[in-house]
Amino acid sequence: MTAARTLATAPAASVLPEHVRTAFGVRETSPRPVVWAGQRAWQCGDVLLRPVSDHVVAAWSATVLENLEVDGVRLARPVRSSDGRWVVGGWAASRHVPGVPEPRHDEVVAASLRLHAATATVLRPRLLDDRDDLLSRSAAAAFGERRLDLHPETGGRLFAELAAHRRTIRLTPQVVHGELFGAMLFDPTGRPAVLDLVPFWRPAEWAAAVVVVDAVAWGGADEELIERWSELPEWPQSLLRAVLYRLALHAQHPDATTESLTGIERVASLVSRRL
Repeated sequence: MTAARTLATAPAASVLPEHVRTAFGVRETSPRPVVWAGQRAWQCGDVLLRPVSDHVVAAWSATVLENLEVDGVRLARPVRSSDGRWVVGGWAASRHVPGVPEPRHDEVVAASLRLHAATATVLRPRLLDDRDDLLSRSAAAAFGERRLDLHPETGGRLFAELAAHRRTIRLTPQVVHGELFGAMLFDPTGRPAVLDLVPFWRPAEWAAAVVVVDAVAWGGADEELIERWSELPEWPQSLLRAVLYRLALHAQHPDATTESLTGIERVASLVSRRL
């Protein structure tokens, strides 16, 4: 294996191995297939078992979420196996939290800011040092730290045009969840829940801007959502980096097309007016 760590393939979730149920203490509980953050998982009573693609990230996320407290946000508390591990055979477990994804875009942004106020003291994880996957490459490109060869027709041309407007920002990087759009659940009372952490070492304002960009591009949010959070520090430049991040991701994706670029192009136009 090279020094650059790449994401492994998650195990298939079509069958829940018996040894995994035994390890997490739910062998005698009938498993029920559910959808967890867009992927198939299994609910066994109040425990949720899910396949994970990156064992190191999953274990780090569980370690942070075990004791993290976030005002007004529910957390899916991780469950250890009988021998103390967070991951067994490519599977992780957490307490089941009720809720469904809902288009509460402003509430997701607000919950993002509360979450990142709580993670502001979390030390930078060493797992980010040699991380080299699609997400990390795209974020590095968005912040001008890395040059990528992006296909012009699926986002590369627009990326180059917008990157020329990038200016220095004075924001403090910290541990943030960089993929919150669509990953936050709401219960019937409207309380948000966070299921895990997708770690980045970036400003909290950038993570909030990614939520806004995603919501406007694909979530049906009105463009006023951009203005409603304009009091955040360095907001135009944070939005720009969020758009550049999504453009870099799109341009590198093997299934990207000019048609699937439409949503990002729309929000890019809205953001460029504010630069």
